[in-house]
Amino acid sequence: MTKILLIEDDQKAARLLKRGLQEEDFAVDAVHSAEEGEPAALTGDYDLIVLDWMLPAKDGITLCGELRARGLTTPILMLTARDGLGDRIAGLDTGADDYLTKPFAFDELLARIRALLRRSTLTQPPQLKVADLTLEPQSHVVKRAGQVLDLTPKEYAILELLMRQAGHVVSRQQLAERIWTADLIALDNLMDAHMRNLRRKVDPAGLPRLIHTVRGQGFRLAETADDDA
Repeated sequence: MTKILLIEDDQKAARLLKRGLQEEDFAVDAVHSAEEGEPAALTGDYDLIVLDWMLPAKDGITLCGELRARGLTTPILMLTARDGLGDRIAGLDTGADDYLTKPFAFDELLARIRALLRRSTLTQPPQLKVADLTLEPQSHVVKRAGQVLDLTPKEYAILELLMRQAGHVVSRQQLAERIWTADLIALDNLMDAHMRNLRRKVDPAGLPRLIHTVRGQGFRLAETADDDA
């Protein structure tokens, strides 16, 4: 499920936008300030960020620039009532991928979101690679040491998320929100079962282990164990 981070200080507007996007089958997290939005965005757990310009304390254009300076490549759609040419140029030059002025039609917002997601998909690397493990997002072919792995849809989704965050810890909460969404009954046991099966396929005997458990935090896909349990 496509996951969107909405950063909007107007809580009523945020509720309406969140509800509308959820009805279109997007998973949406809403926060109401740059202070909340920055750490959420930097998790890399979102496919798209919808960012309001007029935030309290630190405005959206400042936050956008700081996120880009820290290497975040997630598409950003800027929302603002400022519709002057100079404002639009400033927003785009700071790192926003698109710019939508208020008030706007919800259908136009959806169209712009879909366009940004398509563009993001087209610019994704054709293959993800960690050591001798490869994953091709378009074909869903996964190989370890040249051998094709037979993964279930859940195992593939878990592995893709771990590979996109290679070298970083992916928490259980992140996995739950991205992979299981509403299917939360007995989630810890379910997650552990899928991780055991995935490890058995990705890390067979005789090959270096790539999937590591980080005690009290989550999981990391990397060539070295570092802080692992």
